[in-house]
Amino acid sequence: MPALSSQATGNARDRLLDAASTLFYRDGITATGIDAIVKRAGVAKKSLYNHFASKRELVAVYLEARHAEWLALYDARLSDASTPRDRVMAVFLAYEDHAAYAYEHGFRGCGLLNAAAELPAGDPGRAVVRGHKEQVEALLAAHLSDLLGGQQRATALAHQLAFLLEGAMARAGLEGGSDCLYQARQMADELLAAL
Repeated sequence: MPALSSQATGNARDRLLDAASTLFYRDGITATGIDAIVKRAGVAKKSLYNHFASKRELVAVYLEARHAEWLALYDARLSDASTPRDRVMAVFLAYEDHAAYAYEHGFRGCGLLNAAAELPAGDPGRAVVRGHKEQVEALLAAHLSDLLGGQQRATALAHQLAFLLEGAMARAGLEGGSDCLYQARQMADELLAAL
């Protein structure tokens, strides 16, 4: 599993991104100041601006990194999937893995959605979050198309499963654990078994 926000020992840029990732997820983007990020990273403030033009740029890089981290979780689960149904379940399992990670102060839900809630309408970061969610739904649709043999039906079902998954993720964030995601996977599996 990738280091979703482990303490980096690499270069200053990596340490800054790691510190920002931990703090943005734990405390929120708005509540996290530059001083807290550089202190946690153990670098000078000038170092932050040598690597990122602004906090806004750092937020954008953070969002892209969160997306890449989820894709890595999904790819790991996908490598064990041998059937189209298993590949659909790999999407759900990647979300469970995401929730099961040992976050500072516990699991707070989808880091991308949490960030989007803080960003103003029209902010480019919101487009990154939307792109992630659309990609997840597209992955579900592709696997369902293989399973069902038809794209139109697969697209409609992928939309329903994406809503199930997002609702479960929101509840899991409120409850601080992955139980709701496990239940959503069970519901999806039962639905697929009935097809």
